[in-house]
Amino acid sequence: MKYVILMQVDPDVLAALTDEQNAAIGEGHQKFMAAITESGEFLSTNALGDPSQSTVVRSNGGTPEVVDGPFAESKEFMGGYYLVDVESKERAIELAAQIPDARIDGLALEIRPVMFSAGADM
Repeated sequence: MKYVILMQVDPDVLAALTDEQNAAIGEGHQKFMAAITESGEFLSTNALGDPSQSTVVRSNGGTPEVVDGPFAESKEFMGGYYLVDVESKERAIELAAQIPDARIDGLALEIRPVMFSAGADM
């Protein structure tokens, strides 16, 4: 079953990290990707741009309206995701716990099942 592991980011937490912590996070993600590639569970990953670079299309009386900025009034945002193909939800949770972000207070990983996908060779 496919699961997406969403990386929830708090920019204040990221700004407070040391250079060493940032390097450890990057190295940890590289090791994680290598491990789940080797196990055959890795499908894809993407890191997303800062919400300040977002454009939002939403309804304004039934007519699409385009605005700048994040879609939600929240300081946390989705920073990226991993798409994995695993045997169970428990395995997806086990993998998420291996992502470096799981060990940093103020960051979070959300695990959600993929209900439909199209357009990618998976």
